[in-house]
Amino acid sequence: MAATFPDLLSSLLAADPGRPLVTFYDDATGERVELSVATWANWVAKTSSLLVEEFDLERGDRVLIDLPTHWLGPVFLGAAWNAGLAVTFDGSDAAADAVICGPATVVTYADRGGSAPVLATALLPLGVRFADPLPAGVHDFGVEVWGQPDSFLPWDPPQADDLALLAGPDGPAATTQAELVTPATGEAWDLVAGGGRLLTTANPASPTGLATFVAPLVSGGSTVWVAHADPDSLERKYAAEQATGQLH
Repeated sequence: MAATFPDLLSSLLAADPGRPLVTFYDDATGERVELSVATWANWVAKTSSLLVEEFDLERGDRVLIDLPTHWLGPVFLGAAWNAGLAVTFDGSDAAADAVICGPATVVTYADRGGSAPVLATALLPLGVRFADPLPAGVHDFGVEVWGQPDSFLPWDPPQADDLALLAGPDGPAATTQAELVTPATGEAWDLVAGGGRLLTTANPASPTGLATFVAPLVSGGSTVWVAHADPDSLERKYAAEQATGQLH
């Protein structure tokens, strides 16, 4: 059994790298993105390298992730845990060593750019750059990620008792790397027990939606996330994506 997130990532790549893992719909734009285990792992490796090699983050540092429902949420979560960083979703956490945000909150975090790296993503298809210049001190993920290598081996890999999640005002509870990759209980876990495919409108990069990513990941399943969901389309997506459970 995996003891850390990198252990889990290695086992997923060894088992079936070509199977779908992350599927994302945006009903407002018509976008659909699907990442296999291998493609998601490649994005995770590049982003891990960006956080560590370019922004000098170290094992045990804390990273604030403030993103809406999007396929990049699981990428940034995976990169943080792959590098041994502790994730917080608390936007008021002034002690965060780095901030990851979307276009809606760039202005909110821009003033932190002088003391901690602020990495913003435009949330455009294929992870492309912002069309307009960003505030001074804010880095554009769509510019900086492409120069990173396709593999990542941390010089100081996370340990089982390192924190992967920090406790916040709305949860989740503080969670170690070992606890993160250990099967747990709850609705999302029950729906994907044995490797199911979950359809959900929850935000994976949030306290309440985190399990929609972690539970399928640990259980050998996959997730279909729907942003700006058209309620009338959910049953069609459920059938088309061969989902085995829903959580909204």
